[in-house]
Amino acid sequence: MISGLQKMTLLDFPGKVACTVFLRGCNLRCPYCHNSHLFSDKAETIMENKDFFRFLESRKGLLDGVCVSGGEPTLYENLPSFLKEIKALGFMVKLDTNGTKPEMVKMLIENELVDYIAIDIKSCPDRYGEATGKDNFDISQTEETIKLLMEGKVQYEFRTTVVEQLHDAECMLNMGKWLSSLVPGKKPSHLFLQSFIDRDTVLFSGLSSPDESDMEKFAEILSPFFDKVTIRNR
Repeated sequence: MISGLQKMTLLDFPGKVACTVFLRGCNLRCPYCHNSHLFSDKAETIMENKDFFRFLESRKGLLDGVCVSGGEPTLYENLPSFLKEIKALGFMVKLDTNGTKPEMVKMLIENELVDYIAIDIKSCPDRYGEATGKDNFDISQTEETIKLLMEGKVQYEFRTTVVEQLHDAECMLNMGKWLSSLVPGKKPSHLFLQSFIDRDTVLFSGLSSPDESDMEKFAEILSPFFDKVTIRNR
């Protein structure tokens, strides 16, 4: 289940000193993903759960929280029990998700097992399949998760990784219109735009990050549809 661990981060959990644990397995195949080695549910296990919790015991007073990422953590039926044990040790929990399992997200929120959720918004609706590597992608499940988050029962953020070959001004405009229409009369709170950075773990070669001027333009296009839009990795 656990295929990666970053023992300390000041970036992954806003305002908190945290560690990030990476769970293997994903139901998408985003061409720009940095963690493509975690796609398979047979990816290497680097530690057992009991060893991870032993690590957390040793970090009490040093870490504020745990960021649970992937892969896609919500694919695991035992995710609630995993998070419950983290919470029992006194840590806050942030979940990274692609939003395709709204029933799991709802369960976690209702049982107060998560304090902050970051959902990846891949693209505008008509290019979502291209951005996820799934031609017949059903966007309805992602929409359900977005609506859940916009109820405001837990802190959340939307984030979009911008790739020159996958995103343009028209796509950003359509993405903003789509997201702001899901809950009539209510804007999504905060969208982070982050530039794609090429690495050797990316699934497809030949992808590139947009110019800084394009990122500024995209932020300007999207700003009317959100309470706040921030460019994260300038």
